[in-house]
Amino acid sequence: MSLLFSPLMLGQLELANRIIIAPMCQYSAVNGQATDWHTIHLGSMALSGAGMLILEATAVLPNGRISYADLGLWDDKTETALANVLKSVRQYSSIPMAIQLAHAGRKASTRKPWEGGGTIAPDEPNGWQIIAPSAQSFNEGTALPSAMTSDEIDELIAAFVSSAQRAERLGLDAIELHAAHGYLLHQFLSPLSNQRLDEYGGSLENRLRLLLTVFDAVKAVVSPKMALGVRISATDWVDGGWDLVQSIVLAKELDARGCDFIHVSTGGLSPLQQIPVAEHFQVPFAKAIKAEVNMPVIAVGLITDVNKAEAILTQGQADAIALARTMLYNPHWPWHAAATLGATVKAPPQYLRSAPHAVKSPIV
Repeated sequence: MSLLFSPLMLGQLELANRIIIAPMCQYSAVNGQATDWHTIHLGSMALSGAGMLILEATAVLPNGRISYADLGLWDDKTETALANVLKSVRQYSSIPMAIQLAHAGRKASTRKPWEGGGTIAPDEPNGWQIIAPSAQSFNEGTALPSAMTSDEIDELIAAFVSSAQRAERLGLDAIELHAAHGYLLHQFLSPLSNQRLDEYGGSLENRLRLLLTVFDAVKAVVSPKMALGVRISATDWVDGGWDLVQSIVLAKELDARGCDFIHVSTGGLSPLQQIPVAEHFQVPFAKAIKAEVNMPVIAVGLITDVNKAEAILTQGQADAIALARTMLYNPHWPWHAAATLGATVKAPPQYLRSAPHAVKSPIV
């Protein structure tokens, strides 16, 4: 039996297989509100046969959006818009769905990638004042963030709690806290971006404090059936920055708090990063963390080959694999993987006759 197509428990949530669709920003919301594009995009992903679909990075505050077109979940309007999308998708798919709750920090207030992706100044249309642990820009010459005050940190924690409660009302199955890719929670973790002198900066214990406080606060308000996990960048790929040793300390702290999964990526914090991009280049970080924790570990990053994805699991390097761009390019990758490995996945009845004549249908 294929391990890739065996069940996996994330807390109390059971996944039919171990293929996770990773969050992918769509830059297609209006004032944080989901649109028809989200219905089309998520509908496509929801018919893929994957074990779980994680919605894109969803801002807990308006100033936490990467771009002015990012998805949000901070008020009744954003909640209602997303509810309408999920209602449409749920009519035709029972795939477990998670949401990635996020704040972009100093990487916020940007144009869409296809508009150049550059920072938008606070006094320009679609721009706003960005915030960060310390008044340090991501890139030289770009807008300077303001260092967060204690009140702003309290507001942020409360915003994560409120968005988590909204996510549960929406009937979502899991929450992933975004502490990766150089966004705000990651900025607090890394000594490169966190130069604070208070209880949130300096020592590793202090730099972990905000993420752990957010995790504890969210866990306290969601029901036990809601799987709660964290996505991290296991290294900044910059000397003197956040690294695997610190990531393992964090992972153990989360594991002890009852974290249901950890999703291991890398990079994104600094333009000085030197990333040795290659097939499966992030998997060793997942493997190292898996050796230290009990919770399931999700590996991600240039995983495209079916048999190699299976090997990552059979060799004990991770408990699940996540796909992002691969799924955009081939939304039925799990179907093809199931056919290769002699497994089956669920598909809508409208598609049951779709398998080529010479292939034993992997969809049921």
